[in-house]
Amino acid sequence: MRKNQSVSTSRAWPLAGLVAGFAGLAVSYSLAMVMTIRDSPVVAVAELVVRLTPGPAVEGAIKFLGRADKPFLVVVILVLSAAVFAWTGLLARRTWWRSVIVYAVLAAIGGVAVWVQRGATALDALPVAAGFATWLICLSLLTEPLRRHERALAAAPATDTGPGSGPGSGSAGHTRRTFLLRVGVLVGAGATLGVVGRAIGRSRRHVEATRRLLRLPGVSRPVPPPDVRVGVPEMTPWMTPTETFYRIDTAFVVPAIEPADWTLRIHGMVDREVVVTYQELVDQALTEAWVTLNCVSNEVGGNLIGNAWWSGVRIAGLLRAAGVHEGADAVLQTSEDGWTCGTPLSVLTDERDAMLAVAMNGSPLPIEHGFPVRTIVPGLYGYVSACKWVVDLEVTRFADIEAYWTSKGWSELGPVKLASRIDVPRDGGEVPSGGAQVAGVAWAQHTGIDAVEISVDGGSWVPARLAGVPSADTWVQWVATVDLDPGDHTVSVRATDADGLVQTGEVRDVLPDGATGWHTIELTAVEPEEPDASEETQEEDG
Repeated sequence: MRKNQSVSTSRAWPLAGLVAGFAGLAVSYSLAMVMTIRDSPVVAVAELVVRLTPGPAVEGAIKFLGRADKPFLVVVILVLSAAVFAWTGLLARRTWWRSVIVYAVLAAIGGVAVWVQRGATALDALPVAAGFATWLICLSLLTEPLRRHERALAAAPATDTGPGSGPGSGSAGHTRRTFLLRVGVLVGAGATLGVVGRAIGRSRRHVEATRRLLRLPGVSRPVPPPDVRVGVPEMTPWMTPTETFYRIDTAFVVPAIEPADWTLRIHGMVDREVVVTYQELVDQALTEAWVTLNCVSNEVGGNLIGNAWWSGVRIAGLLRAAGVHEGADAVLQTSEDGWTCGTPLSVLTDERDAMLAVAMNGSPLPIEHGFPVRTIVPGLYGYVSACKWVVDLEVTRFADIEAYWTSKGWSELGPVKLASRIDVPRDGGEVPSGGAQVAGVAWAQHTGIDAVEISVDGGSWVPARLAGVPSADTWVQWVATVDLDPGDHTVSVRATDADGLVQTGEVRDVLPDGATGWHTIELTAVEPEEPDASEETQEEDG
């Protein structure tokens, strides 16, 4: 009877590998769809195969298969994957680490395929990582009862022919039930994820197609002013590319809203409720401005900050049309996903370019940055002002509301703190001794920067040269040249704003209203290598 049990168990191992493998693919596919990544890892691998295949072979496949060439390739990849998954299950029967190696190789192939796609970022690799983790977890869940049963068999007496010793009884029966139950759960969960991911992906891809086809009148291409750069190699770009602009949101599933379905409701302490459609919004005169956005979670020297060219409609005019009541001091903004922030009414109605933005860097907002409409308010941290996918503005009082982050201990108003950062050289880098360039950025949105200074090894403060800015709402690049002796040094930076406030060196955490302190880096000054005398002689002889 043990022989029959062994045969039955042997067939279960490749099945375990197969189920675990496709569960991982289902997770990676669903996550890619939810994140609106252009292609799932399997499709990315198919595209990589096409890219690496010689041209004549690709042309022949297109002629033979027509429009079915890519689906056929995806099917082939899935069939090959199924064989590898089944084999992985058999490997796991011998030693667990062999299956881990196979999964790691498959994940590496998927990661490379995703990475070489145009515009790919590190975030695009998340579905691959999730699939890899799912493979490991699911294979462990499925093989654990099999491994436990085979250990029990190995420890049992050599003969077992008594009553109730058949393959469907006792330990074998329990193992079979446990295994089949887990297989059923994983297959069902994988199928559900696949269906949900496909539905979400279809919706998001349609919204993305709509976004790409939009032509917004009044939106111009971003052309940075000529004097905003200090011209230092490896310096952070003054205009942050859209694809690398920092992103912070609480939504696991990013809202995908068709412009035709979007409306903004303005209500609360107003004379009349106003409802604006997307078309009505973009038909109004657009405001365009360079504005730097900064997250309150940005630590000293951090990169949760970016500068972009925003196009939209000023909020002040819409609030005037609604007729704000006396006594109101706040606007509660609400996103499509339910996220809220409380914004001071005064900053939405003064002369600054607080706007309902419809475009970023000359193109309609990306979905992940708030398409079709988000708010931009210069001078405030994003947690109290920058509402993506905004659908509701309630004019109210701070005393009557509690927003998402303020309910978690963050301060109510959130004005951006005066700050500066060293970008060149990087922390721990090397520079030539003697004259070395140190450069970076400084910001005090809607106040402006008046001066930047650096200090070497705690010494006196040396003024830096500032580049130009189009307004006080953007960061400014700066550069300074310092003489450094060979060896290790520390360099600190501080800024002074247009009101004369000097950046504090007191170190404070980001909670409750933003970090403070001087950004300080360590670097090593090295003596320039002197040219070899023999090489100079050869050059002269030449």
